[in-house]
Amino acid sequence: MQRFSFASLCAAVVLAGTGFAASADDKWVTVKGQVLFPKDKDLPKRGELNVTQDKEHCLSKGALLDESVIVNPKSRGVKNVVVYLRPDDTDLKAEFKKDQFHPDDAKRKPGEVVIDQPCCVFVKRVTAARVGDTLVVKNPSPVAHNFYWESGNNGSHNPNLPKQTDWTMPTPLVKESAPIQYKCSVHPWMTGYVRIFDHPYYAVTDENGNFEIKNVPAGKVRIVYWHENGLRGGVKGRAGETIEVTGPTTELKPTDFDVSPK
Repeated sequence: MQRFSFASLCAAVVLAGTGFAASADDKWVTVKGQVLFPKDKDLPKRGELNVTQDKEHCLSKGALLDESVIVNPKSRGVKNVVVYLRPDDTDLKAEFKKDQFHPDDAKRKPGEVVIDQPCCVFVKRVTAARVGDTLVVKNPSPVAHNFYWESGNNGSHNPNLPKQTDWTMPTPLVKESAPIQYKCSVHPWMTGYVRIFDHPYYAVTDENGNFEIKNVPAGKVRIVYWHENGLRGGVKGRAGETIEVTGPTTELKPTDFDVSPK
């Protein structure tokens, strides 16, 4: 009996230790999901852009297609949706607390956020950045561009970019709650957007509408879906909808989002 009890006690200690480790790991969650264009809506068609300047270069690889709405016809996945998380609070000024950031986040160093324009469209069309990052605009093409940027907190800029030159924004990015649209005045169809966050809980959907956000604190958070044509849920969608995430991975059900121009 004594041997049995001792063995049982040892097993209990091992299990308890294992449970504690699993609990610690489960504190940080990978959130995965997919944004789909609604099945009851006709798939949007991408029309050709009206190219009026530098046609020889701009059309050298074929017609340029509108990028304001990109839906994969096979998966119905919506590209370029910014998906981000908020504290579980309807107050739009609510912020994540320090203990809601993964310990590795403190080691993160600001990076370069690159916007390219190899052939008369911006790449990427939609960019998500973090406070402290530096914005770099490249022009590897044989024609001149400019980069018109007007923002509330990140200044106003309108540099000319001669062929095969780069431009770096002179100051690091700071927090901006609204999306920032940028343009090329030389080629008026060229435009794109930047969203700047003061936390790491954001992603931009890929060509199949998929996204992944790592190291999310377990528990209740709110999720927001933004597209250049609007917010999912309209004005009320700014606060997002509550979800509960548990580790190590939470796979959300596909989310319908009609990103058609309103």
